[in-house]
Amino acid sequence: MDIALFQSSLAEKGISLSPKQMDQFDLYYRLLVEWNEKMNLTSITDEKEVYLKHFYDSISAAFYFDFSKPYSLCDVGAGAGFPSIPIKICFPELKVSIVDSLQKRITFLTELTKQLGLENVHLHHDRAETFGQTSEFRESYDLVTARAVARLSVLSELCLPLVKKDGFFIAMKGAAAQDELESGKKALQVLGGKLQQTHSFELPIENSERTIFIVEKQKNTPKKYPRKPGTPNKLPLK
Repeated sequence: MDIALFQSSLAEKGISLSPKQMDQFDLYYRLLVEWNEKMNLTSITDEKEVYLKHFYDSISAAFYFDFSKPYSLCDVGAGAGFPSIPIKICFPELKVSIVDSLQKRITFLTELTKQLGLENVHLHHDRAETFGQTSEFRESYDLVTARAVARLSVLSELCLPLVKKDGFFIAMKGAAAQDELESGKKALQVLGGKLQQTHSFELPIENSERTIFIVEKQKNTPKKYPRKPGTPNKLPLK
């Protein structure tokens, strides 16, 4: 996806990017490639592929959910900043927190947000299981996002404890989404979530399958969740 197609494709979805925002995406790409030579941030470094598989793919959540309000958003396991930083560039009013377990990625994101001039971005070096049990952050976010971090039954336990009641968990998944949903329904229920919307589409050009689950937090999460680090992955809720 070349840069002009990236801009026009988003405009077709009602997301118009200013010259400043386009410059931010250009700088994001250049910093990603530069830092990727020092640490493993992504296997995708071709410009057209980054714009399609990282930037456009991240922003696709905004085709189905309105991010234009000053929501507090927590991105769990964002890696090199996906999906939250591309969404933040498009919707500057968002208050974004990113949780990642690797310090080197937090170091990159610290420099990235500084260079891009992004305000109201908070970075946390922590395991999601520990972060979700911290009283300051637990059930405090309007929105929690995650992209391709873990299967839904595991991801729900990492994310839903952070969502405030009546807030939303937005899970961005690939081709196995429906199978994950079947095995993850119990987890959603136990953790206080209810699936409200499922949106499936194909990523342009390469036509790979994508699914976005929008889950509403209807009840508070029981205090014992999330369990200790590593447990959700070893013993997912079923």
